[in-house]
Amino acid sequence: MSSTHPVQVVAVTGGKGGVGKTNVSINLSISLANMGRRVALLDADLGLANIDVLLGLRPKNNLEDVLAGECSLTDIMVTGPGGIRIIPASSGTQRMTMLGPMEHAGLIHAFSDISEQIDILVIDTAAGISDSVVSFVRASQEVLVVVCDEPSSITDAYALIKLMNKDYGVERFRVVANMTRNPQEGRNLFNKLTQVTERFLDVTLQYVGNIPFDESVRKAVQRQRPVVEMSPRSKASLAFKQLAEKVDLWPLPSTPRGHLEFFVERLVQGAAG
Repeated sequence: MSSTHPVQVVAVTGGKGGVGKTNVSINLSISLANMGRRVALLDADLGLANIDVLLGLRPKNNLEDVLAGECSLTDIMVTGPGGIRIIPASSGTQRMTMLGPMEHAGLIHAFSDISEQIDILVIDTAAGISDSVVSFVRASQEVLVVVCDEPSSITDAYALIKLMNKDYGVERFRVVANMTRNPQEGRNLFNKLTQVTERFLDVTLQYVGNIPFDESVRKAVQRQRPVVEMSPRSKASLAFKQLAEKVDLWPLPSTPRGHLEFFVERLVQGAAG
């Protein structure tokens, strides 16, 4: 084998806004870092970036500068809570939401520069099923779909899963229920989703647990701090820790899958080495 180590890439998505994707992305990333993993968190909401806002960070540069060729990915990374490396996107710029396939490919390839520095890349995708969401989800190894108890949450998650499966052949999705009132609610949400996917799609869905509704999450957001740092013993924080332990056990990529994906050069080298 060559010295290249595979990087786990997890896209956190949901099909719609308001399900708490960004909160899940941040707290999952920090929980993984607390386990000793080297984690990078990509804010992939290219037009309405908000990870920096949620954490009270003020990055000088962002992905727009990388695309413009003004700096490298390493230059724009900001160290966040728990030592995670955050890759900020721009907010309020139309241009970043209009990237073409070549620009998305360039962005994804740029990550090869940091592969030696990280073990896991967590991607906080935008809401909806825009081209950028599709590119990032396709280029990831694992897709974590966040759902919550809102009527549109299941339909939007289903729309995303259907699109990724029918048009791009993605077959495996992990599901986490967020802001649940009790564990059974999370199970019920997952069952609702599997009822439709089993009838119409050829996919494997795996339930990876629930994050309970917790006042301490709201307080943490108000203070621009992650709940796992501000209230590490809270119900939500303990659930994020459990989620991170599961994510850490997911298999690592060993061979390229034949389309644009993050760190694919390493896989090619690894397979040849």
